[in-house]
Amino acid sequence: MNLKLTRFARCTAAAVALAAWFGACPTGSAAPMADTALLAAVSDPGRSSNFTARDKARHPVEELTFFGISPTMSVVELWPGGGYWTEILGRYLVHGGTYYVALSPPGNEEEDKTIERWRARIAGQKDRLAPIRETTLGAGHFDIAPPGSADLVVTFRNVHNWMDAGYADQALAACFKALKPGGILGIEEHRGRTDKPQDPKAADGYVREDYTIALAKKAGFVLIGSSEINANPKDTKDWVDGVWTLPPTLSQGDKDRARYMAIGEADNFVLKFRKPN
Repeated sequence: MNLKLTRFARCTAAAVALAAWFGACPTGSAAPMADTALLAAVSDPGRSSNFTARDKARHPVEELTFFGISPTMSVVELWPGGGYWTEILGRYLVHGGTYYVALSPPGNEEEDKTIERWRARIAGQKDRLAPIRETTLGAGHFDIAPPGSADLVVTFRNVHNWMDAGYADQALAACFKALKPGGILGIEEHRGRTDKPQDPKAADGYVREDYTIALAKKAGFVLIGSSEINANPKDTKDWVDGVWTLPPTLSQGDKDRARYMAIGEADNFVLKFRKPN
């Protein structure tokens, strides 16, 4: 692949994202301040191609802007999965920020393999990323950052996992403890149906928005905003293998693959909470 062409394409994508960001503002309203460092981090050619392909579904610029991120913040990312957000946050915080990543504790074979792959991916990009301070989040491990040190804690599609493991309350309490007074908790999660009671284990991977809000409020947080940037009305949430039927997991393999690809990634809500002063 032509490197110069790739960089040009990434820069063009950043310009398009910036134009879309300003164009989305209602007529007559003040346009939000564009964070050029964030745009640069998202369009950075060092990001993995399989991640950049998901940007249209995940809206990283819009979501992190909604959470109010800035380059000098102390940020905690919980359970990074394959590293989609780590590649962006690590680049964004490289000049002046502090970056914690809370991983699941060892002992689960599947999660251990995921962390091994994440570490290998990040090791290959260490020259472009901020230093990462690893902590642990899981049963008996809830010290995700020094108490009262974080400006922003973010978690993307993990609440259902904590519910399944039985420590969602403790995980959110850990977020509250780590944040400074006035600090922000940003949550993205697969939106569950409102016409059904919430399964406490979230076995299908979906969590009702009101249920998540109640969990965060129980931990002491105040809801200050929500966003529909990752909404997907095509997601009927009644799939044979829950949310994992849809991309990117595609648990059914080639069976009905075209149908699931046409639906796209799950319907997700995005919530912004504040720790009271």
